[in-house]
Amino acid sequence: MQMETNTILTKLTDILESSIKLAYPDAQFNRKDIYDSIGQAPNIEMAHYAFPTFRFAKALKQGPPQIAGAILDKIQEQETSKLIKDVKAQGPYLNFTLSADAYFENLISEVRSGNFFTKKLTSNEPKTMIEYSQPNTHKELHVGHMRNLCLGNALVRIKEYCDVDVHPVTYPGDSGTHVAKCLWYLKYHNQDTIPETNKGEWLGRIYTLANTKLEDELGSDKEDDNRAKLTEILKQLHSESGEFYDLWQETRQWSIDLMKKTYEWADVEFERWFFESEMDAPSLKICEDYYKDGTFIKDDGAIGMDLSDDKLGFCILIKSDGTGLYSTKDVALAIKKFEEFGVEKNIYIVDSRQAFHFKQVFKVLEKIGFEQAKDCYHLPYEMVELTDGAMSSRKGNIVPLTDLINKMEAKIKEDYLNKYQGEWDQAEIDETATKIANGAIKYGMIKIDNNRKIVFDMNEWLKLDGDTGPYLQYVYARINSLLVKQGFDKSKEFNLSNAASLENIKEYELMQKISLFNDVAIKAHEQNKTSLLTTYLFELGKLFNSFYAACPIASSEESLKQARLELAYATSEIIKHGLAILGIKVPDRM
Repeated sequence: MQMETNTILTKLTDILESSIKLAYPDAQFNRKDIYDSIGQAPNIEMAHYAFPTFRFAKALKQGPPQIAGAILDKIQEQETSKLIKDVKAQGPYLNFTLSADAYFENLISEVRSGNFFTKKLTSNEPKTMIEYSQPNTHKELHVGHMRNLCLGNALVRIKEYCDVDVHPVTYPGDSGTHVAKCLWYLKYHNQDTIPETNKGEWLGRIYTLANTKLEDELGSDKEDDNRAKLTEILKQLHSESGEFYDLWQETRQWSIDLMKKTYEWADVEFERWFFESEMDAPSLKICEDYYKDGTFIKDDGAIGMDLSDDKLGFCILIKSDGTGLYSTKDVALAIKKFEEFGVEKNIYIVDSRQAFHFKQVFKVLEKIGFEQAKDCYHLPYEMVELTDGAMSSRKGNIVPLTDLINKMEAKIKEDYLNKYQGEWDQAEIDETATKIANGAIKYGMIKIDNNRKIVFDMNEWLKLDGDTGPYLQYVYARINSLLVKQGFDKSKEFNLSNAASLENIKEYELMQKISLFNDVAIKAHEQNKTSLLTTYLFELGKLFNSFYAACPIASSEESLKQARLELAYATSEIIKHGLAILGIKVPDRM
């Protein structure tokens, strides 16, 4: 549940609440309804905030224009000049214009002190697990994996900011046919020397070679032998013994090391690593037990559940050869998550191609009497494509993540940072390049709505003049340089009286935009939409640039200069905290 997080709106609510009580002593109303009804006026030149009275008409048994007029009369009887510069009734609306003092006292001072970012934004939120980043071992991590990783990381951080008890977990796929293919090639066909470093990346390329060779030999005299060898490998992995099991353990660790390296670069931590192999035996046992008690049935040799009445077909849980599927393991995993962590909500961030799979899994959980099935939620997203089409590890047409990061950081240095050699330490140049590349990838992966595909274009994502991570990092760095150049000292006492010199409409637009940050964060949490926050930050960056162009700082008289520097600092803090919530760090200079 959302709290009253906006001090300005809280004070407007106080005034409206007392005025409604005076105008309608016998009326019963909810304070939350008043707070939630206050919104931005459509034109800030006419008013800052608007309060519509439609929702109160039925309870008060009056037309909205009459209600607005009656409340206005009572507002005008009170002393509100410290907050309200002007208030008017216009039809069913009450329109409020605030003083600059009101914004400084109730907003800019909070940002300056840091209290703005430590407010309790929600209460009674369910204890939530977010499962994201489910890469396969024995494959190479590529740019397509980053949408899931960046989306999950940003949502975890947004929910933590909104006071949710959130538990991030990952579920790598370390068993199955793709693993067998990789081990088959390593054993029978690999001619390369195993490298000393970057073994995970190398292993991914082996998988592509394995898949290509197996496809090439389909229909040949080698097909049956290949199938027999793959079956034997899978048997050894299932029995947890034999040379292929030993090889699996060794090579699996190479992939895990690559994942950990990627997660360290992305500043991502998981509370628990569930592994697909961990669920193999338990999931089969669960499904066999439900078959024995008659909950599951056998159809054409396979065990599962008939979901035809729910228009979900037959969900196979144990194949005719006795092995399980993804659905088998996901049923067991859901049960394990709730038992192990005691969570109240379980969010799966998995691409939209798996929507039907999760509908089946959740319905199976419901029908076996798993009470928390209703608390399982699939958050789908569309895939990442290159400018020339879709990616496939199987075919090898991917952009390996390690190569991409190296290439991006090199380009950033060449285009933006090498000119500072001799002026900056090389360590700062390297660190700044890493922050910009990191920000470009993360922002690009989460600024698009989940239901839209992403086309990855490195040059577009690195631009400093568009809706990109580097653009917002650059706005922050510019403001930081301005503050340093103008001698702004945030340790000095906050001077409220400077606000009186603010009159330009761009100043008010900027203050109002700043005030909305926490409200946007809450909506991003409630709707699981990172794009709400990225859009807000991009609009804030553009608004600051408009303010800076229209409102000179260095040449202004002292009180106006200081007031505008306070606005600049508040903007930089919002950008810094906003990007941090998305997992993006800001460089002090660029």
